[in-house]
Amino acid sequence: MKKLPHKLGRQVPHKVAVLAYDGLCLYEFATVLEILRDRAPSIRGWYDVRVASIDGSRVRSDSGVLVDVGGDAAPLSDADTIVIPGWRAGPVPDDLCEALRVAHRRGARLVSICTGAFAIAATGLLNGRRATTHWRHADALASQYPLIDVDPDVLYVDEGDILTSAGSSAGTDLMLHLVSNDFGAVICNQIARGMVTPPHREGGQAQFIETPVLQEQGDQLASILVQLRRNPVAEYTVEALARQASMSPRTFHRKFRAVTGNTPLDWLLIERTRLARELLETSDLSIDRIAEQTGFAAADTFRHHFRRIVGTTPSKYRATFVPPRATSQRRASAGS
Repeated sequence: MKKLPHKLGRQVPHKVAVLAYDGLCLYEFATVLEILRDRAPSIRGWYDVRVASIDGSRVRSDSGVLVDVGGDAAPLSDADTIVIPGWRAGPVPDDLCEALRVAHRRGARLVSICTGAFAIAATGLLNGRRATTHWRHADALASQYPLIDVDPDVLYVDEGDILTSAGSSAGTDLMLHLVSNDFGAVICNQIARGMVTPPHREGGQAQFIETPVLQEQGDQLASILVQLRRNPVAEYTVEALARQASMSPRTFHRKFRAVTGNTPLDWLLIERTRLARELLETSDLSIDRIAEQTGFAAADTFRHHFRRIVGTTPSKYRATFVPPRATSQRRASAGS
């Protein structure tokens, strides 16, 4: 894996080209400019950020806002880092793919936010490598580019000369990661404090993925799946559920996995974790009480499975999704 040298203390500004295009993902585009251009311009060797437009001097963003980028694709030719802030639906132009390949061959670092991974993937440069994108698009990326090792859970992947990130907010995580790599943790922490955001977030995308609504199958499994979802806390055995479905345990296990994508045990653990997430967000119950009310045998067991499924601890999940003020207000209401 190729790693770029640490740039701390360099004299020459690091040239960054940010791609602009019709259908531009405005949030991701602004994130790059906010962190890499505007946050610490007085620091020695800071980023020299320029916009590289492939669709003229004015483009229309994904939200319909016209953006006057005032440039062309020239910054791609000598940039040290190229950032692709998302990508519109549809094919990636051949000339853009070739420009990215040429830039990569001369040593440029390629960085994508969210669906920007599709633009890098189209060049073939991610073949045989690990990458990520927004969890909603991970299956599509893996299907279109089967030679890429797509990780749908992580917030970003650093392959040294190619970096990819998940959805919009993960772009902030990745930009701060770049700053930390290039200028050190002290500068990164200063910028993060100024933005009122953590310099590094725990966990991955799993903590933001909603549990999909179950599609009933219209066979013996349908009523059982509804029953399990309504009451995931109760004790179940495969043998008892198989008898209820008039199947052998082996057939029940196979059909259950075919329908849900999980074994009966894993599916129950995911459902119990979903219920635990709701309690962490909406109640002041202790971790021990939540473990008890969601069917986990003990708090340690609960913490183990929660971290395995969600990617972070119950306490950190609660801290992420419940503002301190809201928690205090709930406690005050409970005590009144």
